[in-house]
Amino acid sequence: MTKLRAIIIDDEVHCAETLEWQLTNFCPSVKLIGVFSSPIEGLAAIKDQAPDLVFLDIEMPKMNGFQLLRSLEKVDFGVIFTTAFDQFAVQAFKVSAVDYLVKPIDDDQLKLSVEKAEKRNPENAMVSVDFLLEQIQENKLSNRIFLPTLNGLEFFDKQLVIRCESDSNYTTVFFEKNDKMVISKTLKEFEDLLPERHFFRVHHSHIINLLYVQKYVRGEGGHLVMKNGNIVPVSRAKKQLLLECLQQ
Repeated sequence: MTKLRAIIIDDEVHCAETLEWQLTNFCPSVKLIGVFSSPIEGLAAIKDQAPDLVFLDIEMPKMNGFQLLRSLEKVDFGVIFTTAFDQFAVQAFKVSAVDYLVKPIDDDQLKLSVEKAEKRNPENAMVSVDFLLEQIQENKLSNRIFLPTLNGLEFFDKQLVIRCESDSNYTTVFFEKNDKMVISKTLKEFEDLLPERHFFRVHHSHIINLLYVQKYVRGEGGHLVMKNGNIVPVSRAKKQLLLECLQQ
């Protein structure tokens, strides 16, 4: 039996090592040809080694799983996304032929995903990935955002988000009525989630909703006064582009 030549791309080394062990012990039809913690190195390996199957983490620094796929001219391999829980895409996965596994990965679910990959027609891989990315983009442009909280997930209207402020790997999200919530996600992840036509990253630590800007105060970079009274600094590098957006 011809084995599926597979690559793992996951910046969390312990997750990659666990998946490697699971594949070795529970998936004899898979031949692992590479494990990469860097998405850049993983991308190069895909181009160089032409795998049949890629286990791809979604949330990685510098380049997430979706960006990696978009950078390829052709996706002619099976894709199994691995994720702790990704708010972009779970519904999209359910209506596409691309599979996903939620960490920590269950042994039986892994075996089922590999079985699907064995039966998948390689000619349909590109179509499946294209459809998935379209669904994700549609979700990004929709009005709803759902955020992980201590109790699970909560849905919010994106238009009610006034601003987001970074604190290392956490982001404080400010809503109308002075409500706020601390979320265990980076500001870059929120930048990917929020539609560009309403939200603007004015500073390395701040994203604002343009609809809630009260006024701009001049300075080296200047600062914004939001409708809820919050003061938000503007970086010098972002100043001109912000002013153009506000004028539009």
